[in-house]
Amino acid sequence: MLFNSIAFLFFFPIVCLVYFAIPKNCIKIRNGFLLTASYYFYMNWEPIYALLLLTSTFITYIASIGIGHCQEKQLKKLCLIGSIVLNLTILFLFKYYNFITDNIELVLLSSHLSIDFPKFTLLLPVGISFYTFQALGYSIDVYKGTTKIEHNFFTYALFVSFFPQLVAGPIERSNNLLPQFKEKHCIDYNRVINGLGLMVWGYFMKLVLADRCAIYVDVIFNHVGAHNGGSYLIASLLFPFQIYGDFAGYSLIAIGVAKVLGFRLMENFHHPYFACTIGDFWHRWHISLSTWFKDYVYIPLGGNRVSKVRCYINLLITFVVSGIWHGANWTFFCWGSLHGILLCIEKAFGINKKSYYGFTRLLHWGATFFLVCFAWILFRANNMHDAIEVINSIITNLEFPNEMQYGIFLAIAAAMCILNIKEYIEEFRPVFFQKLINNKVLVHLYFIFMIAYIILFGVFRGDQFIYFQF
Repeated sequence: MLFNSIAFLFFFPIVCLVYFAIPKNCIKIRNGFLLTASYYFYMNWEPIYALLLLTSTFITYIASIGIGHCQEKQLKKLCLIGSIVLNLTILFLFKYYNFITDNIELVLLSSHLSIDFPKFTLLLPVGISFYTFQALGYSIDVYKGTTKIEHNFFTYALFVSFFPQLVAGPIERSNNLLPQFKEKHCIDYNRVINGLGLMVWGYFMKLVLADRCAIYVDVIFNHVGAHNGGSYLIASLLFPFQIYGDFAGYSLIAIGVAKVLGFRLMENFHHPYFACTIGDFWHRWHISLSTWFKDYVYIPLGGNRVSKVRCYINLLITFVVSGIWHGANWTFFCWGSLHGILLCIEKAFGINKKSYYGFTRLLHWGATFFLVCFAWILFRANNMHDAIEVINSIITNLEFPNEMQYGIFLAIAAAMCILNIKEYIEEFRPVFFQKLINNKVLVHLYFIFMIAYIILFGVFRGDQFIYFQF
């Protein structure tokens, strides 16, 4: 079920009404209802794939119980390895098998050898990368002894499948979310208003900003070779805002939905395009995933507690894995590798956000934004040939199209202005604007304005969110 669908506009109020109608002392009944609602939410895409969600849940649950009951360290490690291998095998079969076998066949063909691997035409289950990583994070934390074992299977199943963040994050940690399923949640006016405010802003980012950018971006990037450098440049500058509005919009809606129900999800984006270094960007972009890779990949590899060369290798490995996590395509591999290389360069020269102020900081912000936008070309292109064509055309054939879609660009420009003003206020907190924010009348007027703006300029087309494909 999509957040931006009519079905969800009926589903969510019903869930809230039923959840709070159940007495707050009946925690198990409330959790049972949320578990049922979460599986119903997920099964609206492809019911059969709920079995994969259940399988991942069951594997990590059994592994954590095994880790808790085993006395010998080797047996504990065996339980953890079994959980990781089984979950990643499922992820591999659905997401990477065809990509890897196709590339093996090409390599063998170049050596005049031929082999045909069996092919699977399987639809990628929505959110499989997200819930797999969330479940694996729990197994690893249990092994490290940093989180308590959840013996109640249904409570743990709800942790893995909690519908607000099930299919596109944030990727929650067990220490944060699991204990909340044992709390007695009551209706709180301020919390509900705050949650609805996050949802409204999330819908604005998705419907008004991202979906408007997509109208132009998708036409250009899906027909590479039929346009000139100017069109590619415009699309390359719009895509960063499309993916930000799309993904951050989803995260805000998810956080808002959870907050209305009484749950606290972690922040997933924090004004990423105000970053003045690549390292700063990754402290602001998809925070739940970047911290997951830091804790479960980078640090176990040795992190920065090793030699400089080894530290750079650890960074590269982490970002290559991060790139591949996004999809089975060489474009994602190159996108992750480029960010890894840029981070290694920053680390080697001691570049960090605390080193620069004033105009120098502004220059670093501009350079960072340029590099991030350049990398997004690799991320958005359908293949490496298209990515090279787009970059080459921008450099060698920078002619702007004669016919511009001024209506679309005007709507995008207005949405970008609203977005940047809001994030500027939140980032730098000017005193004047802080006084306005504390004025309840103005806050209610803001609510009315945003809802009216979404109705006028945002179309509930039910477009999928970009990160569903990952």
